[in-house]
Amino acid sequence: MRQRKPKETIIWEAVPISGAGANGKALAKVDGLVVFVSGAVPGDVADLRVLAKKKSYAEATAIRIVQPSPDRMPAFCKHFGTCGGCKWQDLSYPKQLEYKQQQVIDSLERIGGLELPPVVPILPSSALTHYRNKLEFTFSASRWFTKEEIGATDEFADRNALGFHIPQRFDRVLDISECHLQPAPSDAIRSFIRAHAKDHGLSFYNIREHIGFLRTLLIRSTTTGECMVLLALGHEDKDARERLLHALVGAFPQLTSVLWTINTKKNDTIYDLEINCFYGRGHIVEELPDGPGGMPLRFRIGPKTFFQTNPQQTIALYKLVRELAGLTGQENVYDLYCGAGSITLYLSGGARHVSGVELVPESIADARVNAELNGITNVSFTAGDMKKSLSPDFVREHGRPDVVVTDPPRAGMDEPVTRHLLELDPKRIVYVSCNPATQARDLAILNDRYRIDFVQPVDMFPHTYHVENVVRLVRQ
Repeated sequence: MRQRKPKETIIWEAVPISGAGANGKALAKVDGLVVFVSGAVPGDVADLRVLAKKKSYAEATAIRIVQPSPDRMPAFCKHFGTCGGCKWQDLSYPKQLEYKQQQVIDSLERIGGLELPPVVPILPSSALTHYRNKLEFTFSASRWFTKEEIGATDEFADRNALGFHIPQRFDRVLDISECHLQPAPSDAIRSFIRAHAKDHGLSFYNIREHIGFLRTLLIRSTTTGECMVLLALGHEDKDARERLLHALVGAFPQLTSVLWTINTKKNDTIYDLEINCFYGRGHIVEELPDGPGGMPLRFRIGPKTFFQTNPQQTIALYKLVRELAGLTGQENVYDLYCGAGSITLYLSGGARHVSGVELVPESIADARVNAELNGITNVSFTAGDMKKSLSPDFVREHGRPDVVVTDPPRAGMDEPVTRHLLELDPKRIVYVSCNPATQARDLAILNDRYRIDFVQPVDMFPHTYHVENVVRLVRQ
């Protein structure tokens, strides 16, 4: 049997880290070669171990910080460096904003080949921790052990984990004892369920073998103090399920909604599953200020509802969209990818009529309830594939739009949808994006007919490399 030659370990010493790259990695150059570096921040000088070396780039990890960057900050979470979230905890917040702003500009100019007006400074988040209203955790029978844990012992009696997937390891989950993303009682709920499962011998899910009882845990919260828990189970065990959920309600009587579902599929998505209500009601209600006429808007949020995950920054984002739409009360508006109708309702006070379109039927059901909940009548909602929904029949029924607001998922708009916007020919388009790269691709298609007159990055996710961006286009 032929043996492989051991891979040579390459160490580069005292390498200056010059900038920020894709996916939260830092950038360096060694002998003209671009190097993507994990474990370092711009301004560091570090020793690097090469992980992969190609003709045009290399990947490396920092094994020693020779000289720390003036922008380096101490990480506040004990799981930093192992957990895949909050990768920029060790970079000062002003620098995070600077690199996110540049990411937007680079995407639009380099990918889209677009000519931009002066880009407005990025809108910072008012909250830097505990800003998320939704987190999803995974139960796993294959816990990820850190180097420190492995070095401390050879035997691990408890291999169960309740936490987050390790990046690029679908079958390994890091057990999370603290998370600074979601406010209380998120940590306490997770800790209680983990302890109950251990005390009662409940099995955690094995993603490779697709067996096990406890599978995923969804926690949603609102700024008004409401909280939803959804427990997904790999199979039914009524006695174990009811014992756990009764215990949960007993420990957290303030919970608004306790739900459960059975998921026997080979993926964790819940959109095609039946959701059962064990306690309380099947939804929570969020309230955001400064709706039509200055009144607050209330939103019903179900387990399958898309709703922006940073509620404080959402208010600033929606105000910006409403301002950019330039409504006078006479316009017919389309709100594409409308989710539960949040932007639709924010726009309604300044428009003649707003038509919301969304793929997920449950979100459209929530949107209709939200309109009724707020007494708003000049809106309508359609569920369906965007490519098919914007048909001639739809236009005849709802009228041609004067303004289109679009807020697609990370993949952006499908090309047929983007080209259909050219046929609809609205005076203005406000494009909200959580992925400047796909936004740039879509804007390039619109570029011959529309001119970009405003660009505003928005930071919805502090300590991550993700950035939201809002662009207004005006018909030429």
